[in-house]
Amino acid sequence: MHPYVRRLGDRDPLEVLRATPTHLQAILDDPRFDLERPWRPGGWDGRALLAHLADQEIVTAYRVRRTVAAHRADADPYVAHGYDPGAWSVDYPGMDPALAVASFSGLRAWNLAWFARLDLQGWLAAYASPAGDETTTVDAFVRRVAGHDLHHLEHLGAILDG
Repeated sequence: MHPYVRRLGDRDPLEVLRATPTHLQAILDDPRFDLERPWRPGGWDGRALLAHLADQEIVTAYRVRRTVAAHRADADPYVAHGYDPGAWSVDYPGMDPALAVASFSGLRAWNLAWFARLDLQGWLAAYASPAGDETTTVDAFVRRVAGHDLHHLEHLGAILDG
């Protein structure tokens, strides 16, 4: 089982996904939140974590839509392209954290509305890993994303707790 799915436990992934934007805004608005403080020595700082979450939501939107589109077209499963969050993070120091949260929140709302329209076959549509050695359903990926949210909310909480 993927570590993020373990972190999710028996929580409803859609409830976690719905709650995350509110949590992010509350963290950003908290006067204790230091954008420049890493969550642990050598870890990403608050600004980078917020930007990473916005980027991850872009990846989520693209991956689930490609997966379901391939399934609906009776095409071969979509082969997901991996991405290197570290490489994407090069520009994070100059990013506006309020824009990151706003972008995340808007795209998350759009993704949740899209998920609400999925039928069972959409949730069970699967994409292939880049190596082709495993497949992941949309349902499993959404659970992973919810666990990813919890993972980074914990990091942001560590920054608040200083």
